[in-house]
Amino acid sequence: MRTADIAQRYLDFFEKNDHVIVPSASLVSDDPSLLFTVAGMVPFIPYLTGVVPSPHPRIADLQKCIRTNDIEEVGKTARHGTFFQMLGNWSFGDYFKEGAIRYAWELLTSSESDGGLGFDEKDLWVTVYETDDEAESIWRDIIGLKPERIQRLGRADNYWNTGQPGPGGPDSEIFFDRGPSYGKDGGPAVDDTRFLEIWNLVFMQDFIENVRSGTEFDITGDLPQKNIDTGMGLERVAFLKQGVENMYESDQVRPVLDRAVELSGRRYGAVHQDDVRFRVVADHVRSSLMLLSDGVRPSNEGRGYVLRRLMRRSVRAMRLLGVDEPVFPELFAASRDAMKVTYPELERDWSILSAAAFAEEETFRRTLAQGSTILDLALGETKKAGGTTLSGSEAFLLHDTYGFPIDLTLEVAEEAGLDVDRSAFDDLMRGQRERAKADARNRKRQFADVSVYRQFRALGETGFAGYTELQTESRVLGIIVDGHPAQTAAEGDVAEVILAETTLYAESGGQVADKGTIVGAGFELDVLDVQRPVAGLISHTVHVDSGSVAVDDHATTVVDAANRRAARQAHSATHLVHAALRDTLGRTATQAGSLNRAGYMRFDFSWAQPLSAETRSEIEDITNRAVNDALEVTTRIVSLDEAKEAGAMALFGEKYGDVVRMVDIGGPWSRELCAGTHVSSSAEIGLVSVVGESSIGASNRRIEALVGQDAFRELAAERTVVSQLSAALKAPRDQLSTRIEELQANLKAAEKRIAQFEAKERAGRVPALAEAAQPVGSYRVAATSLGEVGSADDVRTLALSVRERLGADAAVVAFGGVANGRPIVVVATNDAARAAGAKAGALVRIAAGVLGGGGGGKDDVAQGGGTDASALDAALAAVVSELAGA
Repeated sequence: MRTADIAQRYLDFFEKNDHVIVPSASLVSDDPSLLFTVAGMVPFIPYLTGVVPSPHPRIADLQKCIRTNDIEEVGKTARHGTFFQMLGNWSFGDYFKEGAIRYAWELLTSSESDGGLGFDEKDLWVTVYETDDEAESIWRDIIGLKPERIQRLGRADNYWNTGQPGPGGPDSEIFFDRGPSYGKDGGPAVDDTRFLEIWNLVFMQDFIENVRSGTEFDITGDLPQKNIDTGMGLERVAFLKQGVENMYESDQVRPVLDRAVELSGRRYGAVHQDDVRFRVVADHVRSSLMLLSDGVRPSNEGRGYVLRRLMRRSVRAMRLLGVDEPVFPELFAASRDAMKVTYPELERDWSILSAAAFAEEETFRRTLAQGSTILDLALGETKKAGGTTLSGSEAFLLHDTYGFPIDLTLEVAEEAGLDVDRSAFDDLMRGQRERAKADARNRKRQFADVSVYRQFRALGETGFAGYTELQTESRVLGIIVDGHPAQTAAEGDVAEVILAETTLYAESGGQVADKGTIVGAGFELDVLDVQRPVAGLISHTVHVDSGSVAVDDHATTVVDAANRRAARQAHSATHLVHAALRDTLGRTATQAGSLNRAGYMRFDFSWAQPLSAETRSEIEDITNRAVNDALEVTTRIVSLDEAKEAGAMALFGEKYGDVVRMVDIGGPWSRELCAGTHVSSSAEIGLVSVVGESSIGASNRRIEALVGQDAFRELAAERTVVSQLSAALKAPRDQLSTRIEELQANLKAAEKRIAQFEAKERAGRVPALAEAAQPVGSYRVAATSLGEVGSADDVRTLALSVRERLGADAAVVAFGGVANGRPIVVVATNDAARAAGAKAGALVRIAAGVLGGGGGGKDDVAQGGGTDASALDAALAAVVSELAGA
């Protein structure tokens, strides 16, 4: 049974049983404390906690999930994978334990011909929470499961909670017995490898407080509404139904593994380490493709870093399998074809997704080439010094700074006949992980606690009148001070104010929040920020400038009209720039993020190469022609399906409901789903001036522009500068470029002549400086302060020239100078001096210590500096003293 068929059977079954089927939420979680959707229940947290009323009493879904906390275990076991899919059925105050258990058992054990999954009852075991007599009774007396196949377990295994105060409840898990060849008998309490969990039924009934850990908390009461939260692991059920050993061999993953086998020429099932690498490739390529499809792009931070790590681990694994050529064109295409039945957008958006993937592989291949060069040098130095082991610190530097994988370092070192101090490397890696974990703990990466908003959201959605009005009469529904509900906020307080209706725009879709005030009888509030902490609720962070505001007070929201006008101009300009980009570069240039505020817009888009000056100028020209054409701007509220049929841009990473707001500028020329505020005609934008274009990652670029009056002021300032240059250089405006190029050429020629004079002058000083060398112990030592110098290079050049002139006798040169007010010291030794024990690096550190600084280098030449220029003579004397005592 194909994976897609299993999912469809599940959804069909629950739709037949009065569940509303909802699409998967994005892998990019709405929860600000989570990078990704890590479990099927994450999108439903607001409904499960009661903060937001559920739109339906019964829901079922297939949810995409990503977990990377066990990434090092991927490929080694049957259960570890980064991307996985959870089938879930949800009841919000409707059916409870008996209903959930009946539905699960019926679907699992009904025959395939009747639409079920066809599991044999004798192969299924269940666990229940240790005190849940009700669940055990249902399994035993209603379902008819034999008592010996029902096991009770404690909080660590059979109790669910979010990790903080709020809802929780016991759960019941269903396990499949894979047979005696997979482990010991005795049920899941004995061996959870043989007995594989396939479905978890959470009975959310308790309110918990005083949470001290995942198993230490107090159950303080019952929830007002009991919920059902279930999850069936699609990949686990798929590989069991398909009769294969693990998820990597199931139909949605195996095609990538098979293509990797073909590319490598090695056989799957022959060598354990190779098998692990094949499974890593299969898992990581699929995970990367799904992350790309939800708008994540490779970068060095956050979600982008996770994606980059997955992609680079794939390339590394293929290289260790003997494949040095680019592999993503083959592997990602195989994953697309395996997943497109369930996720047709993978085929629809293939050109965009593949461009990002292929660019990242090319970037990493360049990184590997650079790392290989650095590694070769390090191995050469190790051999030259007579060593047999590359240090762990050098291996870690290659890994941490250059992204060069330790596996490849080990491989290359072995080829060179050297070992790597793996123990020291592992210690450094362990320290890095501990620092990362400590940082994560400091940031308390748990589900965000938004329970404080529950009572306000229960009163209904906040009305937004700001599309057509700048002021509206409203009522204060709630006040939050220091994270807790309050009845009042007094003068000087900073508080959150919840209103029944507002005209103030809450930050979203790249548009920053409105500025403005909230006024009423006896109070005035300065609006500092406006946000949507939970769906349907708008919260105003305010400073109470005067008076006191209380719950139930009448209030008027007043938007700063000038700021709103400029923000509307910037947001509409962003849509124009997006359309101009697609006109110029093609449909693969899609939005990857934006920021709009009064007078300024920033637009990030998927593109691997810098824009030429001509392309940038063309985009700016198309945008401003659209402004000049006074294109009509219209908005319509339509269904999501209608909007997509009309060709509206549904942007990667954005989340949309069933009903959306579609914004047209010039009809279909610019048609996007957008909840922001906009002008009514493109002519109102006034002017768009592109002021910057830069890279923000391997396959992402950023355009920045000023809009409206800000754009005019910028151009006016540039005109003033041009006029001043024209007057100063005595050249007409159209000849300024030529005149500046002439001046640059003259300056370069003058600098070259000066450098020649300085080099000649330095060369002229060499004989006298060499003659001044004095015998010190067993060395000839030239130690001189050169006074003011142009740079450290001048001191170094003289030191090397004098060392050469001193001949083959043991000679040490120690020169100092002052460049830009800071002292510099350079020490150079010849072969004979080094053989006698004089090391430049050690000597320069002595001098630099006197100068209040530091330094270092090799035994033949080293350089240092400090802060105390007046101590330069003393620093050189310290070098001489050290040599005299040697």
